[in-house]
Amino acid sequence: MEYMDNKNKGRVVRRLKILEGQVRGLQEMIMNDTYCIDVITQTSAVKQGLSNVEDLLLENHLDHCVRHQMHSGQEDKAKEEIIKVYKLKRK
Repeated sequence: MEYMDNKNKGRVVRRLKILEGQVRGLQEMIMNDTYCIDVITQTSAVKQGLSNVEDLLLENHLDHCVRHQMHSGQEDKAKEEIIKVYKLKRK
């Protein structure tokens, strides 16, 4: 079973590449003694970007993996995973 279709995979990879660039930018900001508030602003943007990636991954998991489990008679496993996703998102 494919865990992620190509469209979603492309979206996640694109966002991760953007985040990779932002983290490199953070390193440069530190090396260049950038004003602390500017660095903190950028770290906040990175955290939000990671949260967005997490949302995409969780939506994909519920839409594909959990749905597959429910249709293949693995309702208990699907229920456990839905609860696990819920708990992870609450953190």
